Amino acid sequence: MPRTARTRWRVGLTTTALLTAAALVPAPAHAEDVTDYAITVDPSSAKGAKIDDMMYGVFFEDINRAADGGLYAELVQNRSFEYSTADNGSYTPLTSWTVGGTAQVVDDSGRLNERNRNYLSLGAGSTVTNAGYNTGVRVEQGKTYDFSVWARAQGGTTLTVTLKDTAGTLATARQVAVKGGWAQYKATFTATRTSNRGRLAVASTNAAALDMVSLFPRDTYKNQPNGLRKDLAEKIAALKPGFVRFPGGCLVNTGSMEDYSEASGWQRKRSYQWKDTVGPVEERATNANFWGYNQSYGLGYYEYFRLSEDIGAMPLPVVPALVTGCGQNKATDDGALLERHIQDTLDLIEFANGPATSTWGKVRARMGHPKPFHLTHIEVGNEENLPKEFFARFQQFRAAVEAKYPDVTVISNSGPDDAGSTFDTAWQLNREAKVDMVDEHYYNSPNWFLQNNDRYDSYDRNGPKVFLGEYASQGNAWKNGLSEAAFMTGLERNADVVKLASYAPLLANEDYVQWRPDMIWFNNRASWNSANYEVQKLFMTNVGDRVVPSKATTTPNVSGPITGAVGLSTWATSAAYDDVKVTSADGSTLLSDDFSGDASKWTGSGRGSWSIQDGSYVQTDAATENTMVTAGDPAWKDYDLHVKATKKSGKEGFLVAFGVKDTGNYYWWNLGGWNNTQSAIEQAVDGGKGTLMTKAGSIETGRAHDIDIKVRGRHVTLYLDGKEWGSFSDDKPAEPFRQVVTEDAKTGDLIVKVVNAQSAEARTAVDLGGAKVASTARVTTLAADEGAVNTETDTPVTPVTSTFRGVAGKFTYTFPANSVTFLRIKQK
Repeated sequence: MPRTARTRWRVGLTTTALLTAAALVPAPAHAEDVTDYAITVDPSSAKGAKIDDMMYGVFFEDINRAADGGLYAELVQNRSFEYSTADNGSYTPLTSWTVGGTAQVVDDSGRLNERNRNYLSLGAGSTVTNAGYNTGVRVEQGKTYDFSVWARAQGGTTLTVTLKDTAGTLATARQVAVKGGWAQYKATFTATRTSNRGRLAVASTNAAALDMVSLFPRDTYKNQPNGLRKDLAEKIAALKPGFVRFPGGCLVNTGSMEDYSEASGWQRKRSYQWKDTVGPVEERATNANFWGYNQSYGLGYYEYFRLSEDIGAMPLPVVPALVTGCGQNKATDDGALLERHIQDTLDLIEFANGPATSTWGKVRARMGHPKPFHLTHIEVGNEENLPKEFFARFQQFRAAVEAKYPDVTVISNSGPDDAGSTFDTAWQLNREAKVDMVDEHYYNSPNWFLQNNDRYDSYDRNGPKVFLGEYASQGNAWKNGLSEAAFMTGLERNADVVKLASYAPLLANEDYVQWRPDMIWFNNRASWNSANYEVQKLFMTNVGDRVVPSKATTTPNVSGPITGAVGLSTWATSAAYDDVKVTSADGSTLLSDDFSGDASKWTGSGRGSWSIQDGSYVQTDAATENTMVTAGDPAWKDYDLHVKATKKSGKEGFLVAFGVKDTGNYYWWNLGGWNNTQSAIEQAVDGGKGTLMTKAGSIETGRAHDIDIKVRGRHVTLYLDGKEWGSFSDDKPAEPFRQVVTEDAKTGDLIVKVVNAQSAEARTAVDLGGAKVASTARVTTLAADEGAVNTETDTPVTPVTSTFRGVAGKFTYTFPANSVTFLRIKQK
């Protein structure tokens, strides 16, 4: 809150006195000892948790074109002509290609191999041109690029390969003589100028067959063959991550579990299976990506292991558990298929760790890495909504791995949310089975992260450890980074419980976005760090080895009762509403609408298609998301809301809102959300939503439901068809001032980490508890306007380093508004 609205308290000498002083009369603002907050450190205590070197890592999933067109350095899109409508309704085998002359894509017995089924039959005198990704094929003046193609021409032909843009040539053309059956042909280009809009063209004098048309920059990360885009890999490496979780995510446990068969051809929309992704790239599959495009598997398990090794991180692969997630909610009962996947998991460990003479270690060695990759952790499953079905199968994976590889930790998970019936059931099963580590995922509002710094304070210290495999607040503005930083101080304070943590997702191509927020953004010419990245990097490169116990005063909580209007909404669903009535606590009617006339009491954003039909207010668009209309006064408090709701068609149920202040601030009861698998209370704060409670359940189409919501102060009780569904109290403060202190064993530094997530500076008294320290501290500060967003051309959230020369056993430091500050203080 603004300084003018926040009380400033006199600082005492002890923690007890500090807390007691908060209830006293404010001291004069001009007094020298007046501060806003106080931090008290106890460096002599032995209670601080040990922090593992691998605590913070990165999570890579092929979402937002993170692999092809992103981290994987290949510059040709759809290089093997395998794009399909199964991947995306707009795709054809010639997507990203333009034909000059005659050409057709063929799938017959003349194919390159069974995994690479399509090839291009190019007519004599014809040309085929590739458009690359984003605006085109990116080349830089003076850089070397390696071209390759698999080709066949029984009568012989000459291929002329060119790199051009609309302004002219980008490199000297190359000619390749082709004759006979399938063989790989190569050429090298040196770019004569820089362009973001290049086109790669292959022309043939006579008829020829082409496949796997490729153009790679020679300058990949660590100069690895079939390598990674250098600037993106360097940004990942700069985080100094302790682990790399791969390849997903929803990518892992969605799609068909079926195998390839001659009858069906290659299975499109097949679940991610690691054996599809290793070996020579021309023998690897392509597949439909869960996020709506094609994935080539050129970036496969071998490359993930190699990246982990190159950046000094622990590899942490995820394998499917034969229970789908991410809204699909299916479990296989095929025992033979389950056994095959369990064996695949054992084979994966052998691929990573086995000697070069073993079956799968030999595959790794042939790919260029005879030494093991030292795999120590593996995760089974991801965000399954069927916890009992998942856990029954997980136990079989776990038993098989532990029997053959007892030193490998097998990680379980707790579903897709931070709370709710699925989460509770999963955790109970994991605790009872004494699982070593459980993966938690959540994406919530900045407000939720400020409110839940203490989430892990009450976790069982002797139970399963936590792997926070995916988390982020909903946005890439600086306010999101601030809230995540505040939350991370709680992760570090609980480092004895939270052993691993990774922000998600890692990468986003700005022209192919399915999900946001994201840590690193890029296009075909540049990449840039989000505000969230800068927070992650600051924490990941200044972890420390143990937590030093510390305490801080807090901000006075001035929240009042829940206030706001009411609303009706749908999400990819058509629904009808009737008999809306809002009654105040004293019994007076605030709103009554049976829709026997018009809908003049309601206003909306214009999304969806609302109309009066047969005495109900009906939203008929079953595709549009968040169609909310509202009525009433934003100042309403202490009221009862009744509405009758009926799902008519679509994927989900319906949403009834209350406490509506504006389009970005409200609560709603989401009944039949997540593809009609569960219901939840969600709170939106400044446009970002967080989940307050969830329960499994679906909404029946065509059935009228009575919805009643009782709001009293900050407590809310919800009734579905006359029975209490649940209740909650939203009375937890969103504390903007958070801190943690760690110690670096190697340097002896105390690292004081402070987050001030408010629009006023925080003058703070710091008591180092008798520690003998140097008089100067190395300071790293991230500070910006809370709405600041880093872009390709402007990075307002950038670390600033400085020196503070006023350090003593007790000193005062002013933390800037909207800031994250790390003070590294030398101990004598």
